[in-house]
Amino acid sequence: MIAYKFDYKVANSIEEAFSMLSSAGDAGSFISGGHSLVPAMKLRLAEPETLIDISKIPGMSGVAIEDGFITIGGLVTHAEVASSYIIKESCPGLAECAGVIGDAQVRNKGTIGGNVAHADPGSDYPGALIAFGATICLSSSEGSREIAAENFFTGLFDTAKEQGEIVTAVKVPVASSSAYAKFPNPASRYAVVGVGVALNMENSTCQSIIIGVTGAADHAYRAKESESILNGSELEENNIEKAASAVSESKEMMNDLVASADYRTHLCGVMLKRAIAKAKYRS
Repeated sequence: MIAYKFDYKVANSIEEAFSMLSSAGDAGSFISGGHSLVPAMKLRLAEPETLIDISKIPGMSGVAIEDGFITIGGLVTHAEVASSYIIKESCPGLAECAGVIGDAQVRNKGTIGGNVAHADPGSDYPGALIAFGATICLSSSEGSREIAAENFFTGLFDTAKEQGEIVTAVKVPVASSSAYAKFPNPASRYAVVGVGVALNMENSTCQSIIIGVTGAADHAYRAKESESILNGSELEENNIEKAASAVSESKEMMNDLVASADYRTHLCGVMLKRAIAKAKYRS
């Protein structure tokens, strides 16, 4: 579809970005990699009159680790997340997740901040970030705040991010026993179902587990029923099967042209078992 006419501006600082947005009002929108917003604009699902490019803003492009937390700038690309030595060593599940997003072109251009802000129900990061206990860092002209990933994704393409806020960074605790498994749409590579797992093992006993699911419902969620089955138990076949059967409980599965609700329910269990197996191997 032919694009409509819009203004394009480049912000060289975060303060300048907020000033430009203030001038544009509700007709303005931030853009970085553009792999979420531009397709929506082509379909007329989003029609901002002013695009404010934040990809040149300094201080939002690095990966660092300090005091047990990895800080990933909002402008870091999926390819950079996947290849980062810090992330691969300290949270391998997140590097694994980033490495299966889209194709090489998408991974080289799309950013973690834009992906998280867009909150597509089939996006890979949301389920993984919930599982790994991540925190989303937001800034606006009014100041900064942080919100747990578990509370950030609230509905279909909906988040706790307010108008005028930028996802400046994502903070992830060190989680060496982490993993992500997904069943991709063969065309788009979005997750039909994706499951992230972070484990804390002592001998053969699961001391704690966090499970995040994406693609199955209208937004990513934490599978607390499955967690309660596995917490404090042996990670043996019978317990894992029970957890796999419970991973979709209390959630309404999406039913669309890609997959039926029943098939997504089945995939939730399969992907959970695969993610647990990988996380257990890394423990």
